[in-house]
Formats: sequence, C-alpha cells, structure tokens
Amino acid sequence: MEKKPSDAAIRAWARLTRAQQSAMAVIEQRLKVAKLPPLAWYDVLLEVERAGPAGLRPFELEKAMLLAQYNLSRLLSRIEEAGYIARQHCEEDGRGQIITITDAGKVARREIWTVYSTAIEAAVGQHLSDEQADTLSELLERIAAPPRKERSSR
Repeated sequence: MEKKPSDAAIRAWARLTRAQQSAMAVIEQRLKVAKLPPLAWYDVLLEVERAGPAGLRPFELEKAMLLAQYNLSRLLSRIEEAGYIARQHCEEDGRGQIITITDAGKVARREIWTVYSTAIEAAVGQHLSDEQADTLSELLERIAAPPRKERSSR
C-alpha cells in the first residue's frame, strides 16, 4: 500500500505550486511590458549560447532547459524566424540539426536577462534574506533530485 501525503506535505505542495505560478506571472508580465519574448525564449538562448560555437542538438537542448517545453520544434522555429538562432544540418546524423545562437540572439538574451533578473528579485529576492533563499534552494534541490532507489526489505 502506498503512503499518503501528510497534511504538511500537501500544504507545502500547494504553496510551492502557488509560489511558482505567482513568480512566473510576475516574470512573464514584466517581459511583456518590456516588449520582449517570453521566458522560454531566454532559456533556449541561454543554453545555446552556453554551448558555444559547437551548438546543441534539439534533444540536448530539451534536457538542459529549466522550463518544460513540449513543443520545442515550434518554439525553435519562432526563435529562428526572429533571427536569434540558426539551424544547421548535423554531419554525424543526416536527419539531425545543430542549433547555434546568432549575434542578435546574444543581444536579445542579455535584454531579456535585464528584465528577468529584476523580476526574480521582485518575485523572490525581496521576500527572503540570502540565508532563507539558500535554505529554500537546498530544500527544493532535495525535491528536484532524482529519487533514490529504495532497498527492498528481505
């Protein structure tokens, strides 16, 4: 029989979800007001820029992204249409692609970060001391970490 969550775990889950939704709403609203692309674009641009001139394959990009992206190919098409990324054929895999960031993409990523970073401060930083933020970060890491294999009892 599976263990049911405690009332404390349910409260924590509800508050975590509410906090995430609230923070994301602040960030997305500020990006919209600044007439910048949505946050998912930043995540793509950051990871592709980090990859350097070698670029990333789409499956590598999806693994590296902070935000869940179920329609990555459509997102990449929109970012490419804006001139922020380029796609090249992968030499090792005739059907594969390599994604690289353009100079315009680097500029856009920096512009988004300017708004994104101040929104993080508004959504999280102003509510917590650095010590509290570190504690919260450590607790969330415990939740985000892959589950340990349970040992079977004999």
